[in-house]
Amino acid sequence: MDIFNGLSLIGGLCLFLFGMDVMGKALECRAGGKLRSLLEKMTTNRAAGIATGLGVTAVIQSSSAATVMVVGFVNSGLMNLKQAINVIMGANVGTTVTAWILSLAGIDSKNIFIRLLKPSSFTPVLALLGIILYMFCKDAKKKDTGTILLGFATLMFGMETMSGAVSGLGSIPAFRELFLMFENPALGMLAGAALTAVIQSSSASVGILQALAVTGQVSYGAVVPIIMGQNIGTCITAMLSAIGANKNAKRAALVHLSFNVIGAAVWLTVFCIIKTAFAPVQLYAPASSFGIAVFHSVFNVLCTLFILPLSGLLEKLVCRLVPDAGQPEVQAELDERLFATTSIALERCQKTAADMALCATDALKGSLTILKKYSSELAEKIRDAEKETDHYEDILGTYLVKLSARRISETDSNEAAKLLKLIGDFERISDHAVNLVGSAEELRDKDLHLSKSARAELAVLSAAVDEVLDLSLKAFLRNDLHSAGLVEPLNQVIGGLKEIMRTNHILRLQQSQCGIEAGFVWSDLLTDLERVSGHCSNIAGCIIDMAMGNLNLHESFHEVKKDNAEYQAQLDAFAGKYALMRL
Repeated sequence: MDIFNGLSLIGGLCLFLFGMDVMGKALECRAGGKLRSLLEKMTTNRAAGIATGLGVTAVIQSSSAATVMVVGFVNSGLMNLKQAINVIMGANVGTTVTAWILSLAGIDSKNIFIRLLKPSSFTPVLALLGIILYMFCKDAKKKDTGTILLGFATLMFGMETMSGAVSGLGSIPAFRELFLMFENPALGMLAGAALTAVIQSSSASVGILQALAVTGQVSYGAVVPIIMGQNIGTCITAMLSAIGANKNAKRAALVHLSFNVIGAAVWLTVFCIIKTAFAPVQLYAPASSFGIAVFHSVFNVLCTLFILPLSGLLEKLVCRLVPDAGQPEVQAELDERLFATTSIALERCQKTAADMALCATDALKGSLTILKKYSSELAEKIRDAEKETDHYEDILGTYLVKLSARRISETDSNEAAKLLKLIGDFERISDHAVNLVGSAEELRDKDLHLSKSARAELAVLSAAVDEVLDLSLKAFLRNDLHSAGLVEPLNQVIGGLKEIMRTNHILRLQQSQCGIEAGFVWSDLLTDLERVSGHCSNIAGCIIDMAMGNLNLHESFHEVKKDNAEYQAQLDAFAGKYALMRL
């Protein structure tokens, strides 16, 4: 082996790692909706949790990424520790899928149909299809599919390059001695753990081991402890991700480490006993890619079967290792660890945005109550809600911008854009709630009184605003297009009510039925209520626009208003329901 073989090895390794990363991210992006549905199955049901962990890891091709995602779930309160244990067990089995795919490179036969199963035979075809989909298709899903195929082709090309570069190592005595040294269980496990910790992917390190196996100098006696060590090394990613997380997230990362350390210790002990007592000749036979894939799968399945009945004890162990701090911890509302699976990070954003919407609308409804009868306790709650809504806007806006900067599907990108638009409207609704409280307090503190007719008009406008608020909230929470469609005609009626009430107020001033100072407060009330309705219209308009496939605010409303009998009927119905008489 000369310097050029060394350069080929480095290049092949880089292509292999790059292809695996590209393919995993594209698979995640392409399967975003399915990952969300898998998340819903993460229950206390043990089988469902294991199946979920297996499925997610098989999709994103990385147990490290799946475990980091679990740490993020626990840190955000989306998952409890018991659920996390089940998912982590499944993730350890799911990571073996990659080794089986890579083992196809070892197929050797003169039969044309069997040779077609060899990646070097079909990879060029996949690469051709991938580049066509990636370069010539505008549809985002087709581009993602093209990226998956190109990532796989790059991965397999890197694998072939590595195998070709190291094939000459079999004749080098030092290389043979190196792998003879790794037949020592402790050294083999240490080497596997170190390699995996550096590249932070057990799938990739198993792939490298499979590539080295073509030299014929890697025995099964060395493969067994190296793979056991690789399972321990892959825990480094989750352990690093738990830094700064809450205690339950730290426990989840520790579950991953404990699971692999205990499993490796138990089965390494069994291996040493078998090796010492029976010295099977198979341990000294050269390992193949297929044999490595078989052992990798068997080892992870055995670890899961061994620890599965002991999951309760494992939970108690990590709780003892990471004890309660004595004070309750606040769950992270949005955790950047969830960026490991962007579609699920977006799911969390949707949940947080829903909490923000409820907080803002509750504040506004409380302010409508205060206009009827002032309560200092309720006023304080409204101001607290406004601060909470401001906080929601800050964390959601920052998180969504960071999320949007990552590679996400077109559907998820549109959803992120929608949320970025809407959180501003909900924040402004809470601001207007505080303004209404301020107006009520000004009337009280200055001993100002509205006339009987003014109070009656205010009750009508408040009822209309209350309904438009309910419609927009329902439209947002349920993506209800029918409710969204009712918002704009009601908003138009509210705008008309405001103008009538302004005119009536001027007439009352002329007839000395209302004071000038009370009139200033009256004007502020009308402005705030009308603007709340306007923000509700923005929310409904955005939801309809997204459903129609355009991002131009109110574009769909403009189209609906044009010679639309149904819209006119809705407008007339609301006008009749909230009718006011001009003075």
